[in-house]
This record gives sequence, structure tokens and C-alpha cells, in this order.
Amino acid sequence: MRRNNRKPIFLLFLMTLIAVISVGLLAGYFYMRDYAKQIFGPPVPEMTLTQQILFPLELFFNRNDLTAPTDIEGIEQTFTIDQGESVSLVSLRLEQEGLINDAELFRTYLIYSGFDRLLQAGDFKLSATMSPVEIAAELLDATPDEAVVTILPGWRVEEVAANVAGSGLKITAEEFITAAYAPSSMQLSYLAVGEPTSLEGYFSPGTYIFPREADLNTVLETVLSAFAEKMDDSLVDGFERKGLTVSEAVTLASVIEKEAVLDDEKPLIASVFFNRLAAGMRLETDPTVQYALGYQSATASWWKTPLTAEDMAIDSPYNTYLYFGLPSSPISNPDLISLRAVAFPAETPYYYFRAACDGSGGHNFAITYEEHLDNACEGDL
Repeated sequence: MRRNNRKPIFLLFLMTLIAVISVGLLAGYFYMRDYAKQIFGPPVPEMTLTQQILFPLELFFNRNDLTAPTDIEGIEQTFTIDQGESVSLVSLRLEQEGLINDAELFRTYLIYSGFDRLLQAGDFKLSATMSPVEIAAELLDATPDEAVVTILPGWRVEEVAANVAGSGLKITAEEFITAAYAPSSMQLSYLAVGEPTSLEGYFSPGTYIFPREADLNTVLETVLSAFAEKMDDSLVDGFERKGLTVSEAVTLASVIEKEAVLDDEKPLIASVFFNRLAAGMRLETDPTVQYALGYQSATASWWKTPLTAEDMAIDSPYNTYLYFGLPSSPISNPDLISLRAVAFPAETPYYYFRAACDGSGGHNFAITYEEHLDNACEGDL
């Protein structure tokens, strides 16, 4: 009888063990499925039943490969998808070009996410420094035929160069900067302002649209032409009445551009600078010192703020705290409002201005230095 009782007990134990293992496996599967969903988003319902079961597991076990770059030192390259090209072939070519490590895994992710149905034909800027997930997202947006270059008022050459380089044109920032500081006679002919040593100040702010194949000369000549178009007779006559050449006027406008936050204050700021020049005073304006100091790696900025006493003492022809008159050349690229402020400044008795304390971006203007000190905000030096 004892032997007969042992068999049912063993079977019960075995069934219980199988049930526990099954529950554990199911729990583990659901955990991995949900974890994959958190990382890669929900799966598309169009997958087959087998794909719905297996693909979340594959993504879970290979999650690090999908979310980490293939090569942290990889360089950007153009990757082209032809019209009608299969997802399998696209994945294989990405692996062959070193942009991803595993074509089959990448294809699995595309099918899981539904991106296999959304890939676009066209040219894409890709790099092995991007993760496969990032590359997949990039492939959903084909490179447009045109590049948009925006130049903001107050940018210096290097800031313009960075925007040009990031626009999709095949022009590096270094190439743009080199050309800007060593302009050709053809480029200078667009300006008719004598012989400036660089194109700083003459890149007319605005938004420009270029074909993606546009070269450096095309970009420079287009932007310089926009500047030349703004130099109408009334503007040039206004400069002459103030005793300034076009080059000098652009230089002063570039300083006003960096000092002003509100456009309607630009003629007032211009009046202060004209009054100081007429009185034989130094301009004493911070942006010229900031320009002399150049790039600040600690803040990743070309315009250091606040300035220290040591900064103010930098020996540079751009330091208007040390040297009289205008800086030796423009310090930024001014807009038309700043240029018109030089041609048609307000008539005021002011010799000083400083930022208002209300955070509005406006300034308080003063006739005397004592009034200027009274306009200081709490905490100002």
C-alpha cells in the first residue's frame, strides 16, 4: 500500500513544480515584454503572432546594442535609400557601412515599431555615433532638397559659420570662417565699402534658402548681396551727414546691435555714442571687450558675461575702455534697424545708459555720471 501511495504524491509534486515553473516563465516573459515596451514603445498590431511573442524578447536581450552607438568616434556620412528599396537591404547596407552592428536586429526593431512601413527614400546624414534607435528615427525624415540658413542680428562670423555648417550644406564652419576673414575681391565688390579686412558686419541678418548643392561662394555672395540691397541712398546719405563712411557706420551699428535689446531704443543708444565721440570720450561699451575676449569654453559662448576688471584691461584695439574712437572693425552683424539708428539717431543730451532693473531689457539713460550711478541696480558694481 505504501508503494501505491507514493506515485500519486510524486505526480502531484511534479505537476505543482511544472505549474510554478510555468507561472515563473510567464511572469518573466511579461516582465521582459513590458520592459521592452518601456524602452522601445508599444509594438504595432500588424505583426504576426510569432513576431508578437518573439520580437519583444529579442529587443529586451539586445536592448544595449540598440540604444548605444556603434562607434563613438564615427564620422558623419551620407546614406541614400532608393525608392522601393526593401527594409532588409537597407538594414544590410547600414551594417556594411559600419553604421550599425546587426542588420537582423535592426530589421526586427523596425518591424516591431512599424518603422519598416515609414522609411523614406532620400539622402540622410548618419553617423556611427548615433544609436540604431536614433538612426531609425532619422530614416523617417528624408533630407529636403533645400537648406535653410538663418543669421540672427548680433551674431559674429563664427556663430554664422556654425549655423551654415549645421544647415545641411556641404560647407564646414572652418571653411566659412576662413573665407570670411580673407574675402575675395569678387565678394568685396558686393559691398562697395572700401577694403574691409573681413566680412564681419556685412552678413545681412535674415533667413536664406539654398539648394543643397550650393557652394561657399554662392552662400557668401547671396548674403552680401542682401546687405548691398539695404544700402540705399538715404541710408548712405545719413551716414555721410554723421561724418561716417559705410564701414565706420557698420562698425558703430554692430556695437549698437549688441547693446540694445529693444529695437526702439537703438536710436537712443546711437545718440549716446555720438555724444561721447563728439565730446572726445571713450565709448566704454562691454560688447567690444567681449568680442576681443573671443570664445569662452567654460560657457560655450562667444560673449562673456559678466566681465571682470581683468577683462576690462585687455589690450586690444577693440577695447573701447582703453582706446578712443570706434573699434577697428565691426564686432557683429547688425540688422537694418541698427544701421538706420546710426544714419538717423535720436537727438538727446545723454552720455550714459545702463540696463533697467525691471528685467524688461530696456535701459535707463543719464546726462551726468552721477545720474548714471544713481541708475545702478542693487548688486551692481
